[in-house]
Amino acid sequence: MSEKLKVGILGGTGMVGQRFISLLENHPWFEVTTIAASPRSAGKTYEEAVGGRWKMTTPMPEAVKNIIVMNVNEVEKVAAEVDFVFSAVDMTKEEIKKIEEDYAKTETPVVSNNSAHRWTPDVPMIIPEVNPGHTDVIEAQKKRLGTTKGFVAVKPNCSIQSYAPALYAWREFEPYEVIATTYQAISGAGKTFKDWPEMVENIIPYIGGEEEKSEQEPLRVLGKVENGEIVKASEPAISCQCIRVPVLNGHTAAVFVKFRKKPTKEQLIEKLVSFKGIPQELELPSAPKQFIQYMEEDNRPQVQLDVDYEKGMGVSIGRIREDSIYDFKFVGLSHNTVRGAAGGAVLCAELLKAKGFINKK
Repeated sequence: MSEKLKVGILGGTGMVGQRFISLLENHPWFEVTTIAASPRSAGKTYEEAVGGRWKMTTPMPEAVKNIIVMNVNEVEKVAAEVDFVFSAVDMTKEEIKKIEEDYAKTETPVVSNNSAHRWTPDVPMIIPEVNPGHTDVIEAQKKRLGTTKGFVAVKPNCSIQSYAPALYAWREFEPYEVIATTYQAISGAGKTFKDWPEMVENIIPYIGGEEEKSEQEPLRVLGKVENGEIVKASEPAISCQCIRVPVLNGHTAAVFVKFRKKPTKEQLIEKLVSFKGIPQELELPSAPKQFIQYMEEDNRPQVQLDVDYEKGMGVSIGRIREDSIYDFKFVGLSHNTVRGAAGGAVLCAELLKAKGFINKK
């Protein structure tokens, strides 16, 4: 590609914003040229605005250190500098909805990590390997917003990435009832152990809003586009508990499934390892070559050994076995701030570019 698309990061000083900046360093299609954040950060260099709050394990990219942070609320001014934006703003849900649509109305596509628009009927919520066809709803959204190029697309909650792709890979066996417990890393709350010492050697059996998202969002991802909006699937019925555990990165899920057409264990494994989506077919830059790996060892997947599988963009599944009450049970693992947050959004933007929805202005 001769010239990279100019990207803005809204909310670039927070943990997910930092992850976007790390992942986009040397990206073949996209270049971070603009960073916007709260008015208190505006006018400072990015390095000054972040200060001692850089939370990534890799150093801050040199290319962004001297970018002058803009005020995220100056929508027209920020939008004039970029071809599209990633949104990781920290505001109330209503404020996020409004500001993302305001950016879209400047003919700037918005790919959001936030939850605010996940249930807006004409906003696609995309796991690129699972529901790329949901981009069809964008045309209806553009009509509503009165735009020709501007729109909002979102990625789903980080907690569902460790089990929803498996349910999709097994769709021909018709999973209809699912019980899941997710064991979620502290980075999902934007924290490190330094910020949150109470989490050391601790478990908190509650994460606000997470259980409803974990039960409902897979149904929207598995739904279909009808009359310009996404209609969620009616199955599988999912019941979930979400628990915060003393892990920095990586959400693990323990899952039980009932199938209408009962498969064998071998069939389930075969469907996982052979599963490919459009990102793999198109060889998108951030796409894992092997989206889902199956691990035969009884003690895998493990966070320490497996969270960075496929640079954090793959999903690891293990311990598929028959159950005495449900048909099968398994354990899944995904990286919550890479596949589950910024990386998933970057892959979503790559899909949108490949499909012609994101272009140079």
